[in-house]
Amino acid sequence: MATALEAWYMDSCDEEDQRKPHRLNPNRPVSLDDLKKLGVFHWKLNADIYETDPELEQIRKDQGYSYMDIISIHKDTLPNYEEKLKMFFEEHLHLDDEIRYILDGHAYFDVRDKEDRWIRIAMSKGDLITLPAGIYHRFTLDENNYTKAMRLFVGEPVWKAYNRPADDFDVRQKYTASLRACFFWVLRDDSSSYIVVRLKRTLSWR
Repeated sequence: MATALEAWYMDSCDEEDQRKPHRLNPNRPVSLDDLKKLGVFHWKLNADIYETDPELEQIRKDQGYSYMDIISIHKDTLPNYEEKLKMFFEEHLHLDDEIRYILDGHAYFDVRDKEDRWIRIAMSKGDLITLPAGIYHRFTLDENNYTKAMRLFVGEPVWKAYNRPADDFDVRQKYTASLRACFFWVLRDDSSSYIVVRLKRTLSWR
């Protein structure tokens, strides 16, 4: 039976090792539905058959993920390991969606919610996640210090990260606008009062 993706609000203990869970006490879990409202989507796949998995192939076809490579993040396999981990953990955004599929090991993605609070997403083998362009986020290993991940991209990959503050980018402004609910004041037929109508927002999950 597949283990459900787990996410939670983080504590504010910046001095403690970034690879620790950093849960609040008591824990405040975040649901998949809450993540979807931020534009973050998840699939649980069988990483043991990633080379021939029809479900993965269908996702790639549907979402246009034409590029793929695999990265192993461990001190013995990744050049400039400590420097890269420090870079990955800087709060940043990308101009395109970030798509990662964990083939082995564990890792954390941290994302900001609408109130700018950190949410930690625990990734393990078989988890595929998409982070929307424009979302502030960061990445780290957990205390096992190892993960192997597939990186997917639409077209040629662009690895450029823009550290916060990056609010002037169009992609950031479009992302924050997508999170805001739209309200309209509407005059009733009898002209006696106003009502509020909320429009459902649509987030890209490519």
